[in-house]
Amino acid sequence: MHELLTSPDHRFAVVQSEPWMAQELEAIQQASFPSLSRDELITAKHYRAHTQVFPEGQHAVVERETGRVVACSTDFRTHLDLKHYQHRYMEAVANNWLSNHDPQGDWLYGADIGVHPEFRGLGLSTLLYTARQNLVRQLGLKGHVAGAMPKGYAPYQRDLFIEQYVARVVRGEMFDPVLSIQLKRGYCVWGIIPDYLDDPSCGNYGVFIIWRNPDLKGNP
Repeated sequence: MHELLTSPDHRFAVVQSEPWMAQELEAIQQASFPSLSRDELITAKHYRAHTQVFPEGQHAVVERETGRVVACSTDFRTHLDLKHYQHRYMEAVANNWLSNHDPQGDWLYGADIGVHPEFRGLGLSTLLYTARQNLVRQLGLKGHVAGAMPKGYAPYQRDLFIEQYVARVVRGEMFDPVLSIQLKRGYCVWGIIPDYLDDPSCGNYGVFIIWRNPDLKGNP
C-alpha cells in the first residue's frame, strides 16, 4: 500500500495483514460468521498461509491507539468467465488455503470480509472496500468480485424467493446488512448462486457482485 488509509477521525488504519495477527483474525472470523459451517471458517493457519500466497491481498484494520486488530478482508487474483459464474465458495478459495491464487489473474476475488461486532457501525467495512478497490486500480485489474452473503434473507425465506429479496434490496426497498453496504460501495449484482456455502442466515445463497475498475477504458 502506497500510503496509510485511515478513518476520517484517524482512529483506525488499514494495514497489510501479518502472520502475528492470525489468532485475532480467526477471532474476527468466528464473531462475524456465527452460523457459518465450521468447515468453512477461516482459521489462524489459513490466515498465516494467505500472507505467503498473496500478501498484497490481505488487509486488516487496526485501532491505532491500542494496536488491536478489529476487521479484516481476504482477496486473491483469478481469471473469470462471467458467462459461467456458478460455483461453490470452498472451490473458489481452495478450501480456504487460496492455493489457486493466480499471479496473472485479471480479477480480484473477495474471499472474506469481517468486522468484529464491537466495532460495527464505524465505517470499517468501507475502509476495507476502499483498500480492495485501490489494490485493483494499482494492479490494473478488471475489477473486484465476490459472493456476497445476503445475511438478512433468513426471515423472509417463506415469503420471498431469493430473486425477489435481492431485487427489493437493489431497489432500496429492503435493507440487507451485507448486500446493501456493498451496493453503496459501487458494486452491482451479476447473479445468484445457490448452495454457495453452508449458512442458514443467507439460505446458503451467494449473490455474485462485481465492481469494475473505472480506470480501464472499455472494461467489459
